[in-house]
Formats: sequence, structure tokens, C-alpha cells
Amino acid sequence: MEYTKLSNDVRLPLLGLGTFMISPEDTEKSVYDALKMGYRLIDTANAYLNEEAVGKGLKKALDEGLVKREDIFLSTKIWPTLYEASVAVDKTLERLGVEYVDLLFIHQPAGNYKAGYALIEKAYKEGKARSLGISNFFGDKLEALLAAAEVKPHVIQLETHPYHVYDEVMVRLGEYGTKLMGWYPLGHGDPELLHDPIITKLSDTYHKSTVQILLRWAVQRGFITIPGTKNRDHLLSNFDIFDFSLTDEDMAAVNALNGTRRYYTPSQELETRYANMHLPFEG
Repeated sequence: MEYTKLSNDVRLPLLGLGTFMISPEDTEKSVYDALKMGYRLIDTANAYLNEEAVGKGLKKALDEGLVKREDIFLSTKIWPTLYEASVAVDKTLERLGVEYVDLLFIHQPAGNYKAGYALIEKAYKEGKARSLGISNFFGDKLEALLAAAEVKPHVIQLETHPYHVYDEVMVRLGEYGTKLMGWYPLGHGDPELLHDPIITKLSDTYHKSTVQILLRWAVQRGFITIPGTKNRDHLLSNFDIFDFSLTDEDMAAVNALNGTRRYYTPSQELETRYANMHLPFEG
């Protein structure tokens, strides 16, 4: 495993397991299997509706002595409809079955996101989160949040793959040492990316799958990457990227693909929808 360090000296793995769009039943098994294989970073969110399952998988691994809590890096995200709920963080920890998380995000630049960030800042100061993150922030809303934030974000989550990297956002955040955690690292499974001639050429050169090439590229860029899967074989193969390195020439060729396309287009309409999209457990 390779690691990075946040601006507050918290250390975390560059590769982990994402749980977006994975059912609770599959999530519990995937988290347990991943921890057993050597994964130490697990990412979830209020809105994935599988935090309890993540907690169960984690507890099983802890109970069996496969891993210690202090060796696991657990991240989750507060949903916009909960930004002004004083109990949102405590309820999140309760679902996960933990006393703290290692990284706590606000999930979208929607609703009262300044109140949401103040909420997680409070959790950070109280020791309920070891680091803070923002997700899907750009432009004016990013600037407004940075101006209001007492503790600048340690991590930002953005769509990240060879076809799209938010370089300008990362340049803006450079002065704070904010790290990038990328979602959709495989381009949402786009066959065009997975079979891009540059990626397939590197696959042939290194005798690795195109997925492994994409994940290796992300790790070498220093991007924290969280591919999601419920397939045990995929868990194993995704983890098998630490026995080779791409050359500078290889990296430059993959970097040159940036700007091809992105798979998620943020909009005010979507953010308004998120701000009013209440989660089932809020009831």
C-alpha cells in the first residue's frame, strides 16, 4: 500500500473501497472482505444508505482480530438535508457503530452548506472526526466556503479519471494542502475509457488489466482513489497495483487524455433537488 499525508499530519492509504450504489447486504460483505485482504480505507455516505452495513462489516473484522480500529481510515459524508441538524454527526457515528470517523465530508454544495461545514468543524474540534472534507465544490460556492471555513478542508472529493481532472480546483486549493479523493476512477465503467488505445497499450506493456492501469495512474498522481465493487475478484485485482510503476512518459501520455469528457455535470437544478431530497432514516 502507498500512503499520503493530510495537512494536519493524518496519514491515509491512497487506495480504498468505495460503497456508492452497493446494497447494504453486499456492502457488509465487501467491507469485511476488503479489510481481510488488506484494504484500510473505506468510504461511505449518509445518502448511500449503507452506513449501518459498513459498520457491521467493520465490526466483524474487528471482532475477529483482523484489524485494529486505529489502522482503519473511515470516511463518510453528511447529506444537505442534515446540514442544520445538530444530531446529524452523532447519528452518523451511531449508524457506523464508531466513536469517530477519520474523514467527515459535506456531500454537496447544496442547501445551507456553510452551516453544514460549521457542523463538521464542530465535530472535528470535538474529536468526532480526524479530518474534514468537501465534495463536488467549485467556483463561487467553493470560494464562499473557503472564506467562511475556520478549518480549511483537508480533502476534496471530485470526479477524477484520465478523461477528467479538476486541475484548476486543485491549484486553487494548493495553498491549503488539500488532497484530492477521486470518485468514478474508472469513468463510471465507460468502455471507451477502459479500452482507450493509450490505456490498452500500457495494459499490454505491464501485463496488467486496463482497470489496474487506471488505478495505478491515480495513485501515482497522489490521488486518493476509491473504486467500488461487490465482486471479490475485482477487490483482489484492484488491490494488485503496488508491484509496478508507470514511467514519467507513461504518466504524461495518460495525463494528456484530460478534457475528453466527464460523466457528471453539476447544475443548480441538481443542487436544489439535493437540498430537498430527504433520506429515509430522517423520518
